Amino acid sequence: MVLPGRSRTLSAEQQRQLAGDLTAFLSQYKYISDSYVIEFFSEDLWSKLPLSWQDALHDLSAPQIADLLLDRTITQRRYPSVWPLSLLAFRTSAHTLAFSRTPHDQTARDAGSLRPREFQQNQSQSLLLGHIFRKHVKPKKQHEIRRLGMLVKTLCDTTDCSRVVDVGSGQGHLSRFLSFGLGLSVTGIEADPDLVSMASKFDGQLMSTLKKESQKKNNRTDYTLSPPGPSPNHITGWVNPKASWEVFIKQLEVGECEKKEVIFTPKLSKKRQLKSVSKPGQDMDHASRSSSSIQSCCSCQEIGNDMLSDLGCQSPAAPVQDCQKSPNLDLPSSPKRQCMFEKSVSQLSSSTKPSNVEEDSGCLDPAERDVGSSTQSFILTGLHSCGDLSVTLLRHFASCPHVLVITSVACCYMKLTTLENPTPPGILVPPGHTRTEEMSSSEFGYPMSSHVKGLPEHQLSYKAREGACHAIEDYLQRLRQEDGLLRTHCYRAVLEVVIRGVRPDLRRAGIQTIKKAHLLSFSEYARLGLPRVSLPPDLPLDDAKLGALLRQEGRVVVYFSLVLLLAPVVESLVLLDRMLYLQERGLQSQLVPLFDPALSPRNLVLVAVKPGQDSKLQKLVA
Repeated sequence: MVLPGRSRTLSAEQQRQLAGDLTAFLSQYKYISDSYVIEFFSEDLWSKLPLSWQDALHDLSAPQIADLLLDRTITQRRYPSVWPLSLLAFRTSAHTLAFSRTPHDQTARDAGSLRPREFQQNQSQSLLLGHIFRKHVKPKKQHEIRRLGMLVKTLCDTTDCSRVVDVGSGQGHLSRFLSFGLGLSVTGIEADPDLVSMASKFDGQLMSTLKKESQKKNNRTDYTLSPPGPSPNHITGWVNPKASWEVFIKQLEVGECEKKEVIFTPKLSKKRQLKSVSKPGQDMDHASRSSSSIQSCCSCQEIGNDMLSDLGCQSPAAPVQDCQKSPNLDLPSSPKRQCMFEKSVSQLSSSTKPSNVEEDSGCLDPAERDVGSSTQSFILTGLHSCGDLSVTLLRHFASCPHVLVITSVACCYMKLTTLENPTPPGILVPPGHTRTEEMSSSEFGYPMSSHVKGLPEHQLSYKAREGACHAIEDYLQRLRQEDGLLRTHCYRAVLEVVIRGVRPDLRRAGIQTIKKAHLLSFSEYARLGLPRVSLPPDLPLDDAKLGALLRQEGRVVVYFSLVLLLAPVVESLVLLDRMLYLQERGLQSQLVPLFDPALSPRNLVLVAVKPGQDSKLQKLVA
């Protein structure tokens, strides 16, 4: 059996073997991965476990569940009873088959701390990220944009390309760090116009802050009158999963037509840039580094070099060289281009072939009509691209000659389209489109590769994919602390019994989160939850019957832990399928655990490169 947790590089044959092992294992335990814990009592889920498993697990404490089931790092375990071999094999197989989620350069936390060291002086402010990039950004996102940004910067340096396209850019936090902080040319594309508006607003606030700092120190000689890095360009646009890469490129080019000239703002010298991007003296692992360049001070080598070393190459010593400018991407705004934008942007979202997008001859000169013919090469990135969006980016990477590298961090696997469920709930389609026409293609979000499609029992249910989004590391902490939040699973399962007693047809109804539910009695919890499913809050409760169920809280926690144990296995199959898809097209890739999984559960980054682009590039995934 392949051991992916112990090896970061798998051959093509090992990838195919692992895919077979994953599908065989998951098909054997579908009754666990496909089950809903809220139906623990109403569907009698406990009785579906083997009797020997029930005997071994029924009276485990929460810390024992953590140590004996979920924690893959423990080598010496003390069992309260003899466990059946089938249960031991289940746990070992789940741990062995799943890709490792621990960054290889992750430093040990201080004793008793649950957060990375960068947050131990201030839980909401990363020590390794300058203050101008922390504003409006939660700790989780601070951690993510810093580490992913450094990786992207290293890839840019390696490929001698400074252009990045950030898809699903949201409020622009990653785009701002890449552009203002690391000096890259960044285009962010986001479907929500409100988020795009916020991104532009936050850009302005950052530039205003820099201008004020410059004015306070205007007698210093280390300031010049230009921005510290190129301003990111924010585009409002929906990346259609069923459209071609040509349509995607045209979206970017049309968006660039609206690019505004950057307003006059002060620039920090290299020395001052270093202080604003990453505070000197606070990078615990690299305090002795020279601060002669942004790359070294920003800890680009902290992440980038470790990544390159792990992939078998060295970071380039030469500074990054800008790609040759494309006349189609950097022309200032003009009435003709504004006309093209207004008449084409709605068509771009709905087109499925480039021929469906018609250009108005009154907008562009004849020489300008061949949009995309001289498009500048770029690196494509997506930080937690939801559902089919991450799949779409991989397909564009594989097909589009302009994309040199992709870094893909996925999320929301339950929103992936499948043959069995081509229209999963939660997928938002812009006005003017219908779910039926958008999902009519034979290409689905899972599986992508021909190999996985040909494997028996490769199907993953909506519930299995939804479970893959849960955070096993966070639950480990709750178990060890015997957190009262563990009670909420039992409360919801008991409430399901109450609901079905009155409305047998009402199954798994959503009641949303009830704040501080674990601090309430069950009767108080029910009083708040029942109106959310249109039932009276004062519904009579059978206290004796419900009390007997509530005393089985430990079993509910055990069962949820069994489901959670399969979550990384399901995620590994989804991501391995994407690696196989690329491999079938002659593209090498690497799956890198980049973020601290306790802080950022979806921490695996799929990095892929194009062959033949650059001699140094080939070493990245060799």
